[in-house]
Amino acid sequence: MAEITLLDGSIGQEVVKRSGDRPTPLWSTQVMIDHPGTVQAIHQAYFDAGATIATTNSYAIHRDRLHMGGRSEDELPDLIERALVEVEAARDAVGRGRIAAALGPLGASYRPDICPPPEEAEIPYAELVSLMRDRVDLFLIETASSVSQAEGALRGSKNAGKPVWLAVTVQDDNGKKLRSGEPVVELANIVDRYTPEAVLINCSRPEAVTDALDVISGFDRPFGAYANGFTRITDGFLEDSPTVEALEARKDLGPNDYAEFVQSWISQGATIVGGCCEVGPDHIAEISRQLRAAGHVIV
Repeated sequence: MAEITLLDGSIGQEVVKRSGDRPTPLWSTQVMIDHPGTVQAIHQAYFDAGATIATTNSYAIHRDRLHMGGRSEDELPDLIERALVEVEAARDAVGRGRIAAALGPLGASYRPDICPPPEEAEIPYAELVSLMRDRVDLFLIETASSVSQAEGALRGSKNAGKPVWLAVTVQDDNGKKLRSGEPVVELANIVDRYTPEAVLINCSRPEAVTDALDVISGFDRPFGAYANGFTRITDGFLEDSPTVEALEARKDLGPNDYAEFVQSWISQGATIVGGCCEVGPDHIAEISRQLRAAGHVIV
């Protein structure tokens, strides 16, 4: 049996659900401002469910996103501090677990067309890394939608002094292609150049993940996945200043259904698994239960 790292599930969607507020372009950042303590409670719920890694609520904390959301860019350090305090409090409360610093895409999710080129993207990512590296165990680049977008985040993380994991998102109906349309296999060159410790597929339909894993399993490093629970990424969500109200949650992806996908990824060789948007604590608890029942060791 294998040693499996169990990530947490959705932070942003879970925060919005628990707050009862309507989503804004600032997403989970706005909820963290308006409802202190909510993020900590979510981190604790995932630890209680069996997750061994908590991901910081920093996915959408970027200067460009703050500006687009009508807030001052100068708030960035304070917001990063809030995210760190909430995740540290959760870890300390349960007395275990590692912290992964989330590095989300610049501009907007699934929009590599509006992301700056790698040499420009490197600068804001390096700032985030400098603010978090002394208080986290690893960096998790999330939802990279193109080779260029992934490279910008990897360049900005090169002086992290901590492990860096790269997670990319693939097309809803073709797991062998990134959202940009580029083949997933084209990531191989930057993976070799920047040597992230692990490569993952995230925020994609679980059906698409299966095909994507066939590709990244050839990158000669640990790999895995954490899928979303959306029906698909809609054209409406790809408009400027989108909110998650433009997306619909699946009704056929309960905890057991999702856990069965996870088991199939492990059979493909995945050793890092978890959940993304619309995958909550109940899903992670069921994954944990099934992993232990199958004789795997959760690390």
